[in-house]
Amino acid sequence: MDLQYLKELLAIFDASSATELMIEEEGASVSISKRGPDNVVAQVAPAAHTHVPAHVTNSQPAPVQAMPAAAPVADENTHTILSPIVGTFYSAPSPEAPSFVQVGSRISVGQTLCIVEAMKLMNEIESDVSGTIVSILANNAQAVEYNQPLFIVKPD
Repeated sequence: MDLQYLKELLAIFDASSATELMIEEEGASVSISKRGPDNVVAQVAPAAHTHVPAHVTNSQPAPVQAMPAAAPVADENTHTILSPIVGTFYSAPSPEAPSFVQVGSRISVGQTLCIVEAMKLMNEIESDVSGTIVSILANNAQAVEYNQPLFIVKPD
């Protein structure tokens, strides 16, 4: 990596609201994060005098939040394949291509199951077991977290 290139990236990062920057290039990697607003000075503006009516009612009820659907639970007869990184889950190599796997697909060790895109890098996620796909837990183009379950596999 070129030192001048890194200095320019640091200046851009420092001026941005981003809190973390990871760069991988030619086998080298750099990770930078901001700890928080260490040098921020808070100023409190004096409150403006406003007239508030004595009785205010809200005519709309508070929205009800739906509970997230429960993910299928793996048992001792299944194996869960987790996302090794934070990124965007893709079930196929391109929008027009068929999915790498579907529920019921037979898979082998080392077979590509999906792609997780992180920082414009396409990371192929490979199976670490042979077996049959029981459940696909992420939707195409969905953001996934580190160690988030992606697939449940029934091993051979």
